[in-house]
Amino acid sequence: MGISALMAYRGDIVLARAAEAAGIPMIMSGSSLIPLEEIAAAAPSSWFQAYLPGEPDRIDALVDRVIAAGFGTLVLTVDTATLANRENNVRAGFSTPLRPSLALAWQGLSHPRWTCATFMRTLLRHGVPHFENSYATRGAPIVARSVMRDFGKRDHLNWTHLERIRARWPGKLVVKGIIRAEDALATLERGVDGIIVSNHGGRQLDGTVAPLDVVGAVVEAVGGRAAVMLDGGVRRGTDVLKAIALGADFVFVGRPFLYAASAFGFSGIERAIAILMEEIHRDMALLGVEHLMDLDRSFLAKAA
Repeated sequence: MGISALMAYRGDIVLARAAEAAGIPMIMSGSSLIPLEEIAAAAPSSWFQAYLPGEPDRIDALVDRVIAAGFGTLVLTVDTATLANRENNVRAGFSTPLRPSLALAWQGLSHPRWTCATFMRTLLRHGVPHFENSYATRGAPIVARSVMRDFGKRDHLNWTHLERIRARWPGKLVVKGIIRAEDALATLERGVDGIIVSNHGGRQLDGTVAPLDVVGAVVEAVGGRAAVMLDGGVRRGTDVLKAIALGADFVFVGRPFLYAASAFGFSGIERAIAILMEEIHRDMALLGVEHLMDLDRSFLAKAA
């Protein structure tokens, strides 16, 4: 999740460390505010997710930086060809770059714990946050008008660029943002190791299909030739089990862990992981299932 360090102090690091301690992968966002090298050092099993433009020199430079940092898995997000019209952000007054306003000032005053423990602490110890990992070099600060230029030319990204990344990247390669079986097959032809079925949390294309509705078709098309994972809207243990029953190999959870980090940092994430684990185990027991591999579509019924 991008800009996690605005929600919790050193957010990406506490998320990565908590995931490492629990033995589950954490994907660091290319829109993060902490250098990727620090995350790799704090939690070596973390994955790195990139937003890349269709520019070979920038692609090569970032891939080389991620290799040098020691990441073993690279995730390429492909469903952000252009910036979406995120109306909820407009209503809330949130924007990139971050624009100071009376409303924003009031939110800071009315949330003194966040203002002191996250915002002021970050400014005093680390200065104004920058987008650290968009490319091989440090990006613009979050308040700079030039921020949007750092996210340009993603609409030029195409299959030949994926082939270029595969040829250069020695580790596991995952493509995120696939919702069509045809696109899943196209990624397989280019040597990917995994696919994340995702609609970017429903914040990109208005009215796009939910990942849970298409993951089964993607699993069938892939036929075990690559890992098929899912994210988006996962909030409860039963959400995880539904995805597994449809054939997903793994399920990623975003916002609940970020809320936990915002509230209580590392210990909050540990507790959120424990709650989700307890729910999964309880739900499996109530289904009469001992192992996740025993789940299949026979446990599901279509809503009337």
